[in-house]
Amino acid sequence: MSFGYQVLGFGSGGLTPAFVAASGGTETTSGNFKIHEFQSTSTLTVSDAGNAAGSNSVNYLVIGGGGGGGPQVGGGGGAGGFRQNYPAAGGAGLAVTAQQYTVTVGGGGGASQAGNDAVFSTITSAHGGYGGYLAQDGDPGGSGGGGGGSTNQDAPGGTGNTPTVTPSQGNDGGTGGPGGPDSGGGGGGASQAGQNKTPNGTDGGNGSPSEISGTDVTTAGGGGGAGYNTSIGSVGGTGGGGAAPSTAGTPNTGGGGGGAINAQTGGVGGSGVVWIRYLYQ
Repeated sequence: MSFGYQVLGFGSGGLTPAFVAASGGTETTSGNFKIHEFQSTSTLTVSDAGNAAGSNSVNYLVIGGGGGGGPQVGGGGGAGGFRQNYPAAGGAGLAVTAQQYTVTVGGGGGASQAGNDAVFSTITSAHGGYGGYLAQDGDPGGSGGGGGGSTNQDAPGGTGNTPTVTPSQGNDGGTGGPGGPDSGGGGGGASQAGQNKTPNGTDGGNGSPSEISGTDVTTAGGGGGAGYNTSIGSVGGTGGGGAAPSTAGTPNTGGGGGGAINAQTGGVGGSGVVWIRYLYQ
């Protein structure tokens, strides 16, 4: 697999190769690449911006905080936005300069609450939308929350990829409503929309995989929507989505929380995560 960088070597453009040097977060290496993982808000300090003969840009994966699931046959929470430039197309990463960068890791939303945005440099990954309840629509976000269950009308899921970026950071939540019996819609995930209403609850949309951390990790799955029957649950999307009823999204994945039945409280969303990767030698 190409990692999006090219080592040009001494003499290319008359430059002696220099490489990005930075500190912050949990630091690991994979071959000639250094990786910084941030599970909470902190600072990436770039002490050397490198040059074109070595490296002068970084790859990133920025995941927003997942939305919380709704109560009363609630929709699943949407996953936090999934934005990455790994591997960078055409060898073009995000340019950095020697300075401190605040890395904001978005927290997951409480029950029936949206998550929080994640930010690195010019990149913002939106919060996951919360799951609706009764006839309430799902909330828009990086991925949208599922619509609430209802005995008399449909409740659309929230719109994903809100605000709009290219490529898309997420997908729509599923429609909730009467389904014999009623159920909430599944929360949207990074690679798949949430499932629309079924009698037995609805599954959250799957997240997306990435190898930026040096291993294959899937994040940003949507939460499952609750079915009316208390013995029936549904699964969260692969990559951190919470199962219904009422299971929390997995921390540091941006997974949406599962919807809840009756008077129970919806599951909270999972917190986000940020990875930064670059050629360091």
